[in-house]
Amino acid sequence: MRLSTGGLIDRGGTLRFRFDGRELTGHPGDTLASALLANGVRQAATSVKLGRPRGIFAAGSEEPNAVVQIERPFPEPMRPATTIELYDGLVASSLPGRGRLAAEPDPARYDAVHAHCDVLVVGAGPAGLAAARAAAVNGARVILADEQPHPGGSLLGTTELLPAGEGPVRGHEWAAAVAAGLERLPDVTVLRRTTVFGYYDDNYLMAVERRTDNLGAAAPAHVARERIWRIRAGRVVLATGAHERPIAFAGNDLPGVMLAGAARTYAVRYGVLPGRRAVVFTTNDSAYEAAFDLADAGLEVAAIVDVRPSPGPLAEARRHGIEVLAGQAVEAARGEGEVSSVLAGGTEVEADLLLVSGGWNPVAHLFSQAGGTLRYDEDLAALVPGVSRQKVRVAGAVRGVFTLEGCLIDGAGDAGPVPPGPGGTPYWLVPADDLGGHFVDLQRDVTAADVLRATGAGLRSVEHVKRYTTAGTAHDQGKTSGLLTSAVVAHALGVPVGEVGITSYRAPYTPVSFAALAGRDRGALHDPVRVTALHEWHVGHGALFENVGQWQRPWYYPRAGETMETAVLRECRAAREDVAAMDASTLGKIDVIGPDAGEFLDRLYTNLMSSLAVGSIRYGVMCRADGMVFDDGTVIRLAADHFLVTTTTGNAAAVLDWMEEWLQTEWPSLRVHLTSVTEQWATVALVGPRSREVLGALAPELAVSAADFPFMTWREAEVAGIPARVCRISFSGELAYEINVTSWDGLRLWSAIMSDGRVTPYGTETMHVLRAEKGYPIVGQDTDGTVTPQDLGMSWVVSKKKPDFVGKRSHARADGSRPDRKQLVGLLPDDHGFLLPEGAHLVASGEPPEPPVPMLGHVTSSYRSAALGRTFALALLKGGQSRHGERLYAPVGDAMVPVTVTSHVLYDPEGARRDG
Repeated sequence: MRLSTGGLIDRGGTLRFRFDGRELTGHPGDTLASALLANGVRQAATSVKLGRPRGIFAAGSEEPNAVVQIERPFPEPMRPATTIELYDGLVASSLPGRGRLAAEPDPARYDAVHAHCDVLVVGAGPAGLAAARAAAVNGARVILADEQPHPGGSLLGTTELLPAGEGPVRGHEWAAAVAAGLERLPDVTVLRRTTVFGYYDDNYLMAVERRTDNLGAAAPAHVARERIWRIRAGRVVLATGAHERPIAFAGNDLPGVMLAGAARTYAVRYGVLPGRRAVVFTTNDSAYEAAFDLADAGLEVAAIVDVRPSPGPLAEARRHGIEVLAGQAVEAARGEGEVSSVLAGGTEVEADLLLVSGGWNPVAHLFSQAGGTLRYDEDLAALVPGVSRQKVRVAGAVRGVFTLEGCLIDGAGDAGPVPPGPGGTPYWLVPADDLGGHFVDLQRDVTAADVLRATGAGLRSVEHVKRYTTAGTAHDQGKTSGLLTSAVVAHALGVPVGEVGITSYRAPYTPVSFAALAGRDRGALHDPVRVTALHEWHVGHGALFENVGQWQRPWYYPRAGETMETAVLRECRAAREDVAAMDASTLGKIDVIGPDAGEFLDRLYTNLMSSLAVGSIRYGVMCRADGMVFDDGTVIRLAADHFLVTTTTGNAAAVLDWMEEWLQTEWPSLRVHLTSVTEQWATVALVGPRSREVLGALAPELAVSAADFPFMTWREAEVAGIPARVCRISFSGELAYEINVTSWDGLRLWSAIMSDGRVTPYGTETMHVLRAEKGYPIVGQDTDGTVTPQDLGMSWVVSKKKPDFVGKRSHARADGSRPDRKQLVGLLPDDHGFLLPEGAHLVASGEPPEPPVPMLGHVTSSYRSAALGRTFALALLKGGQSRHGERLYAPVGDAMVPVTVTSHVLYDPEGARRDG
């Protein structure tokens, strides 16, 4: 079906592809759809609900039928054949209703960019090119985005010549010249193969650029397959054109039924005839131009069936030798599997192609997404843009301007009255006794009978009808079916179409892959692995790692022959009896700077922070508005207006987000700035009775005695010759220091600490044992979102002096002081060697449980302790603080394990060891 001449394809090149197992060929410039038609392939898919054969219906992104599966180079479902640029080696198959996801990871890259411009022009048809040129001439920074590989829009599929002042020249030649001129300008960006799919507030738009889709397996691996553009525009010009719409009649879903403008495009742009003998069914003049171009290309046009009694182009049709059946309609398309004849005006006409034009719908999707209103234009029988709250204007066919000269003038900014449209009359549905074969949504297999069934059930809103019938919910989002469905609803209700309206347009305008939206944040980068500056040392010294948040942290350092248990016990003894060190760089660190920084922290923490002296440190707890513990950490005062807040490793981002939310939405008057500095600092915790001795040797100029350097203070000093901030903080209960240096110097500091062999490295498991022995809770492990500071035995951290803080009023609720609240306690199993499983329930009776059994609490942390010489656990227990000394039981398998409730502080409750 390929014409011997014509078209914008490169006939000098041959592309080989496979479809449904058949080896076929096409040319550069083809789409998969045009190449299939050129090879005589009529059926491209099977309908999703009824399993009916479906052919190629349109020529662009509005295609509802020819949705295919790409098999190679990478499996991808639900791709309209009309938007797939043909490439060598393409393997595709028709869809039997539904697509199939790939079983293997996508090897392609995806990325995203942010862009700003004075003017964003969407659409590179005649109106869009004129708008971009006018803006560029006036010195604006311009982005011109169009979904096609070549500029020109509708000009690519017609034989129209440019009017005086621009021509005479073929439309596609003029478009290429204008685009080339724009691309030469330094402040103009022309984005081809780029679909603007979302229009949001403040002229923020998103687009997807298909960068290598047209190359197939030849795509370079280092180039992103797709790129998301996030664009902020001063002004937006929407020159998005119009979609031709169908008419509902019997058999209108058969392969061989096609939009008239699409058939014209296949002939003029791709040099392909989609059939041999056609009937044209129209309500307007535009289909005549299509018929004439097709006839000139060699298609036999058997008749034009026009619902209008007196069509305007009647005389010209007769000059082309085409019969016009005026005032008639097509009752049915007939054929087994595809069109073989057309029933019109009671006469059956032999034809393998039925071209339909029910008028044109302005592509107002983005305008509507932007908050613009749509109004029904009676002359066009279509919804056109009204007013918008954003800085946007519409130009060309989207505004109802359908002449080439009018589009050029409109795009350039001279927006006068809309000239007459394509001389049409509204006509939607061919009457019949049985409407079960009159399809209004080809993708969803929705018929006019389905719509009437919905209205017969009492539905009046087109939104409700959409959900009842699923019309407009497929990948094409009702581009060809939306207004037709509304018209059938209006017909059923006996009201004007404009009164019914249309369902809401929502982003994305066309489907966008999740891979593109994710960008590089997928696979290994979806949850990026973060490592500290000391990571390579840990690896080199045999550390095993655990994931904490996004960080890889050393878990423990097994020596030859050691199990995890023996390694952790050895590390614990070193911290309690000698000296040990841990990489604590992953602690969240947030700089809080500004004149109101103290006040800000007072409002977020349960205790007072503004009274903290420069050089001092205070432990603090944050609660959510419901009074439950959210995070804990330290607040270090570096200067009068500068604090450093530390957070738990896994909660660092959440705490920063929480702070920003309050600062930006509730307390914007506070003069405070927040900056995450987690990765700027490497932190080493030096722990144990000999830690003061080790630090003194590394920092001879630093006074390290208890009197000179008391607990919860910090000093600036050189440690191992490196400028450092040293804090007297202990999360182990032992004499300890946290030494902070820049990340660049982290490995040098750690190596200096480890250089003489006295210091034992320890990991997170040992850290947990040490802190649990002291009863220090881990937020998220020993808390579950229902725990207050008081439940943790930390009433001392809740200020009674401050007038308010986030969560204070919730602490005053009766529920917060219930005696049976779950509270943190310690547990000692009768069997000193039995390790309770974390999560184990606690019950009152040692008898085998008969459900339902009242659950009193659960184990939150459980460890084997070298210092205690036994196992122990922490638990949340109802009324736990009044149950010390009680015997409870933990069902573990078939056994009822007896435990004794004790204080959650099991080691050095007086805190004597902390000061050395």
